[in-house]
Amino acid sequence: MENNYFSEWLPRFNYHLKMRNYSPKTITSYEQVIRKFAYYLWLRRNVERNEIETHWEDLQNSRMDTEMEVTPIIVNDFLAFLTSRRNYKAKTLHRIISSLSSFYRYIYIQGIIKTNPMIGIDRPRIKEQELKYLKHNQVIRLMNSIQNQRDKLIIRTIYATGIRVSELCGINTEDIDFEEHTIRIKGKGGKIRTVFMDSETLDEIDRFSAGKISGPLFEGQQGKNISPRTVQHIFTKYAPRGITPHKIRHSYASELYKRSKNLRVVQENLGHSSIQTTEIYLHTDVDERRKVYQEYFPLSNRNMEK
Repeated sequence: MENNYFSEWLPRFNYHLKMRNYSPKTITSYEQVIRKFAYYLWLRRNVERNEIETHWEDLQNSRMDTEMEVTPIIVNDFLAFLTSRRNYKAKTLHRIISSLSSFYRYIYIQGIIKTNPMIGIDRPRIKEQELKYLKHNQVIRLMNSIQNQRDKLIIRTIYATGIRVSELCGINTEDIDFEEHTIRIKGKGGKIRTVFMDSETLDEIDRFSAGKISGPLFEGQQGKNISPRTVQHIFTKYAPRGITPHKIRHSYASELYKRSKNLRVVQENLGHSSIQTTEIYLHTDVDERRKVYQEYFPLSNRNMEK
């Protein structure tokens, strides 16, 4: 009979993530968190509590042959132990908790544990940060200020599709369907999705590619695909300070959501695996909030007489 040890189930969890097309970087990040938690449990169960700190320094030889069944109290003790050694940011603690939550959800579904301890874990509050992005007319003004055809088209393509820099750099001409107005994009973890593009941008791509039917859309050195660093340099050269390719992606998402109110479509177009990631764009529509306030709040000028 096999033991329900971390040493046996972590490799299976890694394979599960791989089959779901998680990136190697993400899988490694999850594994590091779970290994640390497993070693913390092993120390709690095998050494005196006042000796955990001393043994913790020897993470290279950490033990994982320990049972996975725990209580929320022990998970919270682990988080408190980590924060006692280092001042973690709230986002980092969120990542640690998310990693453990994914692992325990997996083994709970497999029937290995009776209860999922992560359900009882509170996540630290993250202060809301307002997204800084360019509005539609500002993006248009930025593009109109650029004379270089390639550089202008790079920024326009990001705004027209909402793709990531890495995805832009990977576009080949054969990925573009000029009749269907779509581009086949290879996203994070090798996931393939289809994004849409307007006719004017496609016409500019057609002129720029000069009839080429295969190969990189935007060429870099030695005829290879352009590098993300080159794209970053283009933004440094032309865009207002603080406006990065990712901020233009924000502009795309914010404008699309503001006009459509369809968060699911925005999620799929951006290639987000979770709609929670996309929900950040719910907080960017200041104009809509102002309109509702002015129309319905009793102290606003329009409602003083009602």
